[in-house]
Amino acid sequence: MKQPSSNRNKMQGGGLRLRRFIPTSTSSGDLLFSPFARAHLWWPLLGMSLIIAIWGAAGADFWLADHIYAWQGGSWSLKKAFLTEDVIHVAGRNLSAMAWLGLLISYAIARYRDGWSHYRRPLAYLLLATVTGSLLVAWIKSWSNVDCPWDLIRYGGERPYIDLFSLRPIGLSRGRCFPSGHASGGYAWLALYFFLLATRPSWRWWGLAAGLGLGLTFGISQQLRGAHFLSHDLWTATICWVASAALSLGLWPARKDVVPAPVTSPDLGRTRPLGRAI
Repeated sequence: MKQPSSNRNKMQGGGLRLRRFIPTSTSSGDLLFSPFARAHLWWPLLGMSLIIAIWGAAGADFWLADHIYAWQGGSWSLKKAFLTEDVIHVAGRNLSAMAWLGLLISYAIARYRDGWSHYRRPLAYLLLATVTGSLLVAWIKSWSNVDCPWDLIRYGGERPYIDLFSLRPIGLSRGRCFPSGHASGGYAWLALYFFLLATRPSWRWWGLAAGLGLGLTFGISQQLRGAHFLSHDLWTATICWVASAALSLGLWPARKDVVPAPVTSPDLGRTRPLGRAI
């Protein structure tokens, strides 16, 4: 039985509204420079790079850390505080790890339940994106050789300040404070933006707010403890966002058979998932 044109157009419009959030190219070259990639990868990367460059050129890390240090009475009195160390640092890290394990369980369920089949690819993406962002930060931190503020002579420590691109004096032990590892446990959840973009597009800004909120909470707490400069957190946020955006391009190459959310089929008049199982 032929459907009325108004209903058919309405259902087709719903599918088009969903697919407008997904990249529309399939070749790697077109995908990397598609409007989606420019808006979600290249422009944010350029913007954050400019902010980091201007912040560094102005010496603003020291300006901010000096004020925080002076506010605490010329010491890092919040380094061992219950809120900053026990709640935000330790419990926050554990909470982020538990959330990732919850995702893993959800993905395992989606693999074996047909009713969750349209969430398989988005959940797989979210698992991969969150762990990739954190691992990239940890990897860079392992060789970047930058000290924490609390280690510096300027703030009561024993080491001179050696920036990221300077040679470290022989005999000076390694620094392991750049980028901010703890903040990555929050900023990794910026991937929620892309997860919700594919599953519930109208909620994507809530996903972005959640990732930013967690990252800022973890990052500011560590700055108050003397563990990081603000630039360390800016780098971490940039790394996590770029990782999330790049993986979203790789996992959703905008063919309608891989759009990972259910839409109404115009020819059958019922809801069906368009995402392929992983």
